Amino acid sequence: MEKDAGASAGPRAAIALVATVAAVVLAVYFMGYEAYRWVKAVHVIAVISWMAGLLYLPRLFVYHAETEVGSAQSETFKVMEGRLLTIIMAPAMVISWVLGLWLIHAGGYLMAGWLHFKLLLALLLSGVHGYLSASARAFREDRNTKPARHWRVVNEVPTLLMIGIVILAIVKPF
Repeated sequence: MEKDAGASAGPRAAIALVATVAAVVLAVYFMGYEAYRWVKAVHVIAVISWMAGLLYLPRLFVYHAETEVGSAQSETFKVMEGRLLTIIMAPAMVISWVLGLWLIHAGGYLMAGWLHFKLLLALLLSGVHGYLSASARAFREDRNTKPARHWRVVNEVPTLLMIGIVILAIVKPF
């Protein structure tokens, strides 16, 4: 039963992703520029969801690294990590990027200096996402070699990147 629910997580996440993008396209089509604020709101919601996963997944890895390979607890962590990545993090990251790029285009920010640094930090955040995805695969295949301490340090990286991104987006220092 548990495996069946996990197997349908990917298609459900894909459907949610397509539905979100379709809703945004329809809003832009019918509302024109007035859709900008709605798209921005959905973008912020997606970023918050993505960040929640980026902050929670390394914490799961801390606990997972401390469990015995093959134990029931280890198997539970594998399910939790997989669902977090598939259902929340991956769709939220894609939505964040798609809507963020649209907002840049629609808002005319392409030449803003602060934006280039914000995009660099967002790319680094995406790199962290990729590292965590590969690490979840290693845990799933019982190949993790990193101690819990490593994951405690990694857990701080998304926070630091987020602080920089928020300051650049709100303050626009240059």
